[in-house]
Amino acid sequence: MTATRLLQGAALATVLVVSRPVAGHGQAIQRTVYVSALDQNGAPVSSLSPPDVVVREDNVAREVLSIARAVEPMHLALLVDNSQAAEPYIRDYREALPAFISAVLGDDSGAKHQISIVTLAERPTIITDYTTDAARLADGAGRLFAIPGSGTYLLDGLIEISQGIRKRNFSRPVIVAITTEGPEMSDRVYQSVLEPLRESGAAFHVIVVGNPSNPAYDRSIVLDQGTREGGGRYDTLLTGNALTSRLKQVAAELTHQFRVTYARPQTLIPPDRVTVASGREGLTVRGIAARDTGEPERRP
Repeated sequence: MTATRLLQGAALATVLVVSRPVAGHGQAIQRTVYVSALDQNGAPVSSLSPPDVVVREDNVAREVLSIARAVEPMHLALLVDNSQAAEPYIRDYREALPAFISAVLGDDSGAKHQISIVTLAERPTIITDYTTDAARLADGAGRLFAIPGSGTYLLDGLIEISQGIRKRNFSRPVIVAITTEGPEMSDRVYQSVLEPLRESGAAFHVIVVGNPSNPAYDRSIVLDQGTREGGGRYDTLLTGNALTSRLKQVAAELTHQFRVTYARPQTLIPPDRVTVASGREGLTVRGIAARDTGEPERRP
């Protein structure tokens, strides 16, 4: 049995992209949104047209110019809770992670995605840095084990990975976190986590395994608000044996995204919020809007 929380309407986003003039639009400039589009069964759609996507800046609709499949390489950080609470799910991890890695690296678009694996028990630890090497990643996944007596440091991990993404200036970063309902040991308030997460521009997806029991206030806000703003999904699985199929769904969504280009007027003040929504019945749209590196960032 699973419970799933999906953003049905719109998402704030901050992926970096270079703006350039739009022919025929006077002072307009082009902006980009990376969009996931899912049908009523939660499966990625194979095609998307401009009327299917509504892009708004501060609630003002913008003209969608073109839509194409997103083929830019992703840098995907896979954060894995290997604290004591994860012990019942380690076997599920070892089955699910290689399947997820294979699905992402096997993207039929030909994009050379890179994946890293970071464990969260005791402290965030990179066990495999960003690579396209499936064998190295499978080896890293195979060496996962739960550390007795440990708690998880998910919030610390999100801060460190977000800061690393920003320093490396990745153009299409993604964070996928797999965690349990065990105790969160990071001493962080939610604002201190959401800020670097936003600044990284990373899409943010979370899968929580186990019966809901973690009352940590700051963690709950980070997972809920972070995935909504990051155009991601927030899933709760009651059993570990559902992890493989759910991670395959995440991989399918990531490898079937669209690059939506829209026009906006050139103004001195950038928009506070960029949102995307579905323009077609039965279609769920989530997105990560581009941020112009030449404009100061503004928060809602």
